[in-house]
Amino acid sequence: MTSAENSPGPVAPPAEADPRFALMDLAMSYLVPAALRAVAVLGVADHLAGGPRPVADLARAVGAHQLNLHRALRLLATHGIFTEDDEGRFALTPAAEPMRTDAPSSFRAAILMLTDTTFWRPAGELEEAVRTGTSPFDRLFGMPFFDHFARDPGTAAVFHDGMASMSDPENPLVARALDLPPDAVVVDVGGGHGGLLLAVLREHPGARGVLFDQPHVLEGHRLGELGAEDRWDLVAGDFFAEAPPGDAYLLKRILHDWDDEHALRVLEHCRRAMSPQGRVLVADAVVPPGNDPDPGKVIDLLMMSSFTGRERTRADFDALFTRAGLRLTRVLPTDTRLSVVEGVAAV
Repeated sequence: MTSAENSPGPVAPPAEADPRFALMDLAMSYLVPAALRAVAVLGVADHLAGGPRPVADLARAVGAHQLNLHRALRLLATHGIFTEDDEGRFALTPAAEPMRTDAPSSFRAAILMLTDTTFWRPAGELEEAVRTGTSPFDRLFGMPFFDHFARDPGTAAVFHDGMASMSDPENPLVARALDLPPDAVVVDVGGGHGGLLLAVLREHPGARGVLFDQPHVLEGHRLGELGAEDRWDLVAGDFFAEAPPGDAYLLKRILHDWDDEHALRVLEHCRRAMSPQGRVLVADAVVPPGNDPDPGKVIDLLMMSSFTGRERTRADFDALFTRAGLRLTRVLPTDTRLSVVEGVAAV
């Protein structure tokens, strides 16, 4: 028998090399945030603060079906969120710790916001956005996101709590990255409850702040935590119609909510209102070129499905600033997933 006859023939590549398996895993990956939301809604992490517990105890404590709770936790444990020991007890991991409601860096509200039906349902209809160029949100909810947000107190509460949870770790780092004149009047445009402005005023003790947002939003402001009421003001208004006077205009996660025409209107009002040496400081993701993974490329699809906005590249910001009568001067890193795009009045 020849050596060829002894040959076992072609060796099949390992299953992992078949791209179909990778595609299958990717197509089912939405089940991970589904499990994450279920466990966050039930408050499982709060019941593990005292140490590992059998799933039967957890199920009784949170009012859940024992087997199905185990299945959800088992999946999350494969991602390092919770861990199961040899005795079948589940425990917190460093990745699960922020899911506790009382954790100093609690992220539970952000999880509930990002997996809320206002984001989840339109994401399931992303094909419509890709095909038509319009967000499916309006069709699903009968109105644009911010109209729904204004009319539904439950949605508003989820959104504000979630944004605070997501923003609180970022705000001190963004504030630290800003280059401000010592006595600048800083206007936080669409600043919500004022978490970023609070961090800026703490980081820059000579600055004064103006929190600019709609009246119902300002009612929940946090600036009283500063303990210096002479350093801040509340101004109610519509950033599509006006902007109060100031030296530095902060727009954190504002422009990415809107298409270029609406974003341009916001920038134009800031440009008209700012002092001669003023500047605009846009804190948003700046999408890098190339094929490498980047968080901005992910959240860009959330913008596509639920809003009319998008994440932008540096070139996109440059073009937008130019149309608004601004000149992009630099992009500042912040040690977060955001950068600060700085613009001054064009000469």
